Amino acid sequence: MDIINELILQAAASPWLYLVMFATAVIDGFFPPIPSETVLVAAAAVAASTGGTNLWLLCALAAIGAMIGDNIAYAIGRSVGTTRFAWMRRPRVAAAFARAQSTLTRSGAPLILGARYIPVGRVVVNMSAGALGYPWRRFLPLSALAGITWALYSAGIGILAGHWLEDQPLLSAVLGVAFALVIGLIIDRVTAFRRRRRALADDAVIVVPADAVREASPAEVAG
Repeated sequence: MDIINELILQAAASPWLYLVMFATAVIDGFFPPIPSETVLVAAAAVAASTGGTNLWLLCALAAIGAMIGDNIAYAIGRSVGTTRFAWMRRPRVAAAFARAQSTLTRSGAPLILGARYIPVGRVVVNMSAGALGYPWRRFLPLSALAGITWALYSAGIGILAGHWLEDQPLLSAVLGVAFALVIGLIIDRVTAFRRRRRALADDAVIVVPADAVREASPAEVAG
């Protein structure tokens, strides 16, 4: 355990950590398997537990990288659309794109801001924004705000875990990442529930009883 903690401390103190944070935040914006949240939460947890990392610089690089990555996803959607490749036409992926496009036309800003906290969701939403022609002059400031709030939120989770388990960088990093995953899952489930309710509301129709529809009598017309 002591050896692992020492390795973690060395990694946290390395200047390469900032480059790794920036690179993962950029790539994660359009390639979900890269775990930028995990890197940020773990690094913040270790920094809060032992020191040695400039948290403000780490957050700034994460936020800038996230904004760049989100705009790359937007540009990809703008250039290739959402149906060019076979994986985009899979039923679940196509349905996700359709939902995102439908919501963007009604409430684009909340969707773009909220999607930043869902790894796959942000890629789908941002690509849909580009494919749908959502104005880039609106998308850019929204992506910047989303990147900033996401970075502060993720680092905040790590800081809490680091302060709770001081001088235990490995445990603080594991706890912070686990906590972030749980919160991310909750956000995803709540978002899915609200989306289903909205879809049901949009599809609802007023059913008029058959016996209420009849031809008016001459007396009723005259009256």
